[in-house]
Amino acid sequence: MLFLFLDGVGLGPDDPERNPFSAAGMPTMEDLLEGQRLVEDSAPFDGQRATLLAVDAQMGVEGAPQSATGQAALLTGENVPELVGEHYGPKPNPAVAEIVRRDNLFKKVLARGGSAALLNGYPPRYFEAIESGVRLYSSIPLAATSAGLELMTVQDMRDGKAFSADFTGAGWSEQPGFPSIPIYDPAQAGRLLARAAESYDLAWFDFWPSDFAGHRREMTPAIALLENLDAVLGGLVEAWGARSDLIVVSSDHGNLEDLSQR
Repeated sequence: MLFLFLDGVGLGPDDPERNPFSAAGMPTMEDLLEGQRLVEDSAPFDGQRATLLAVDAQMGVEGAPQSATGQAALLTGENVPELVGEHYGPKPNPAVAEIVRRDNLFKKVLARGGSAALLNGYPPRYFEAIESGVRLYSSIPLAATSAGLELMTVQDMRDGKAFSADFTGAGWSEQPGFPSIPIYDPAQAGRLLARAAESYDLAWFDFWPSDFAGHRREMTPAIALLENLDAVLGGLVEAWGARSDLIVVSSDHGNLEDLSQR
């Protein structure tokens, strides 16, 4: 199974003035949804190749859903906001971290003799910041490392085993001081992601640029990001073919689907 996590993505109105999912050209997604866009009116949907469900990120807890508790809920299957009494984020507080460390999808797969990996690659400065305590893990790398997995490095990206957060390496290459890695076109990145994922019973990829785009509240770059994502999905689905393995796409909370909201 490949779990493709899209940070800050909900199902919003079919309004191209507010929702980049309504404005962007996303032929792969529309093909999977048999002509529909990824908007709230399209759910529920159960087609030949895809199922679309709308779920409530609030999980019965008042307030705006947040990254740490939302991601922890996906990783553990627990109603984490209810357990800690609030929505919390972006990084886990001690209560959320304890829940994630105690049990999560990575741990469950490994305990049953399976294999698992987080397919994101991280730059040297990320590891340095974690080691020094300047930076905290978000819920997803916290879950992976608490299961005993090593986070992927620059060398893993060079070997095609891991990918930068934008899949292609283009954004990575623009960062000052970042080591060089391969640059892919989006469809190629999707095909390589499929190949990397097939080595594991559970492969997870954390696509966080979607949440950043939502916070920017700018339609043009949001559309560009989604069209790039759709091209990656095109390569991924093409390479996946008729395999019975599952691709799950989910999120922790909404944001990008309505640029009129803060």
